[in-house]
Amino acid sequence: METRAVYPGSFDPVTNGHIDLIQRSAALFDQVIVAILRNTEKTPLFTVDERIEMLENVTRDMKNVSVTSFAGLLVDFVQELGASVIVRGIRAVSDYEYELQMALMNRRLSNKVETVFMLPAESYSFLSSKLVKEIAQLGGSVHAFVPEDVEKRLSGKFRTK
Repeated sequence: METRAVYPGSFDPVTNGHIDLIQRSAALFDQVIVAILRNTEKTPLFTVDERIEMLENVTRDMKNVSVTSFAGLLVDFVQELGASVIVRGIRAVSDYEYELQMALMNRRLSNKVETVFMLPAESYSFLSSKLVKEIAQLGGSVHAFVPEDVEKRLSGKFRTK
């Protein structure tokens, strides 16, 4: 039986930490769907289409990984895809507390979906999209934190502002 997993997030922008989790998820599950949340209450730096393009670029060699977007309840989306696993990354205790609450609520909404928590590689345990954007906006180098394409896109976003 094939195990399909969904790795949801905003990915604004995708970081090396995200890529680490995608690669390791792809080794564990038959299919991984990276799903960008379309959240109308937030104003992202990159459009959904830009984020899809960036993620497709960095996952193009991963044959069992696809990229899409969604709105609404995550568990409904996961079930619509025929998936049974939600992958979530946890960097610190603060992430765990939030993610535990979400996982328990998702379990309450659907007992057919399990949440798997994954730790990033130690070298990415401090990394977040928010920090990457702040560094780029202040003119710092994000070279070690994001793929080259993302670094160029960040530079372009902040040069024009």
